[in-house]
Amino acid sequence: MVYLTRRERFNAAHKLYNPNWSALQNDAVFGKCANTNWHGHNYELFVTVKGEPDPDTGFIINVKELSDIIKEHVIEHLDHRNLNLDVPFLQGMFTSTENVAKAIWQQLVPHLKGCTLHCIKLVETENIYVEYFGD
Repeated sequence: MVYLTRRERFNAAHKLYNPNWSALQNDAVFGKCANTNWHGHNYELFVTVKGEPDPDTGFIINVKELSDIIKEHVIEHLDHRNLNLDVPFLQGMFTSTENVAKAIWQQLVPHLKGCTLHCIKLVETENIYVEYFGD
């Protein structure tokens, strides 16, 4: 089994808050991330696929094709957007990095051919990232 990872980047704003809680409780749990005026991140997305290289190309998947799939089905929807308001596949979802990584997985799986999605790694800050390996 061979693993291939493609990195993409996007910038997005969001707010972490629970509408069932008071502003005081949201502030206590989420701090600056509950800012009523939102906050943003320069995200790095690592998409890792796995499979056996094709005997004719030596590829698991053509990396240009992988990049195009990621850009079309994820980056174009997230980049320079408000994750809470602008992204249909995140509607009604708590926009934690954990949940965004899971939603990205769901966006990509139907479009990958000849390989299997292995991991979504979503880097929120230099100190925080999430890895999701599917259900």
